[in-house]
Amino acid sequence: MLPRCPDTRGIRPRGDTVRHVELRGTTPEVVTALSAWVSASDDEPLVVETSGSTGRPKRVVLSRRAVLASVRATARRLGGEGRWLLALPAAYVAGAQVVCRSVVAGEPPVLLEEHGSFAEAAAGVDFVSLVPTQLVRMLEVSEEVDALRSLHTVLLGGGPIDPALRARAAGAGVRVVATYGSAETAGGCVYDGVALDGVALATEADGRLRVAGPTLFEGYDGDPELTARVLVDGWFRTEDAARIDEDGRLQVLGRLDDVVVTGGVNVPAPVVARRLRMHPAVREAEVLGVPDEEWGNRLVAFVVGDLALEDARAWVAEAHPRSWAPRQLVALEALPLLGNGKVDRLRLAALAGS
Repeated sequence: MLPRCPDTRGIRPRGDTVRHVELRGTTPEVVTALSAWVSASDDEPLVVETSGSTGRPKRVVLSRRAVLASVRATARRLGGEGRWLLALPAAYVAGAQVVCRSVVAGEPPVLLEEHGSFAEAAAGVDFVSLVPTQLVRMLEVSEEVDALRSLHTVLLGGGPIDPALRARAAGAGVRVVATYGSAETAGGCVYDGVALDGVALATEADGRLRVAGPTLFEGYDGDPELTARVLVDGWFRTEDAARIDEDGRLQVLGRLDDVVVTGGVNVPAPVVARRLRMHPAVREAEVLGVPDEEWGNRLVAFVVGDLALEDARAWVAEAHPRSWAPRQLVALEALPLLGNGKVDRLRLAALAGS
C-alpha cells in the first residue's frame, strides 16, 4: 500500500462512463469547444485521449479544477501569462493546455495552421509548446530561429530531450523549458526537473515514478479496473522509471518497459538512443527492443542519417558496455510520427521486422 498524499484534494478514482466534453472536429472547432469549457462554471469534465504511442489509447477524464490548477501553476513557474501559439493538435493534452492557458490569460490562441509559416504565426505571441522533433527541424531554418528567439518561452515536452538540443537552442538565444507530464497529470507537471506548485513526486522500489497533487485526472472513462490500478491512495502510478535527487529534482530514465532484456542483459534503450543522437552523422534516432528467437529481444536502432550498423555499434561501445550496442539498424528518411508529434513506436517495431 502506498502512503496517502496530503495534497490530493479529494481525488477519487473513477472509471465509469461519465457525461463529459469530448474534443472532436477541426482545430477551430476544438479550440471553440475548449474555450467555452475552460471558461464555464459547471462540473462537466473533459475527456482527452492519450496518443496510443505504445498501445491502445486511453480516455482520460480531467476536471476543470485540475486543468485550471495546471494553468495557474504554469503561469507562476514561467513568470507570466500571455498569448500562446498552437503548434500541436488541440485534441491532445499538450495542445489543449495551450488553448486553455491562452484563454485564461484573456488571449485567444494563434493557430499555426492558419498561417503560412511559423515565423508569421509567432508575431505577437508570447509562448509556444513543441515536441523535440519540431524544435530540431525549426533550428535548421533561420527565419524560424528568429521567431523562436522572440518568444518569452518555448515549452518542450512529449519525449526525451537531448542536452545537445537544449544547448543548440540556448546557443541560438531561444529560452527552452523542458516539461514532463501526461494526460493523466493535465499535461506538464514538472518543469526543468522541478515539480510545479502542489505537485508531489515519489519513486517506488523498482524506480517507478508516482505523482500526486491538484492536477491529477479523475480516472479512465469506461475503465474502472485500469483506474483502480493506477490511482492508488491519491497517487498516479506512472509507467516511467525515474530518480529524484536530494534536492527533489526529477530525472526521468524512460519507460519501465524501455529496459530491454537482450541476451540476459538489461539495456536502457533511451540511453542508447541518446548516445546515437550524439554521433555527428545522425540527425534523429530511436531505439527499441523487438522479439528475437536467439536473444529474447534484439536491440534495434532507427536512425535518420548516414550511419552503418558496425559504426553504430562501435560508437555505442565507446561510451557503454558492448552488450548495449544495437544488433540491427534501420535507416529512415524521417522517424514516423503520430498526430501529436510523438514518435510512433508501434510503427517502428513493425519496420524492424519488414
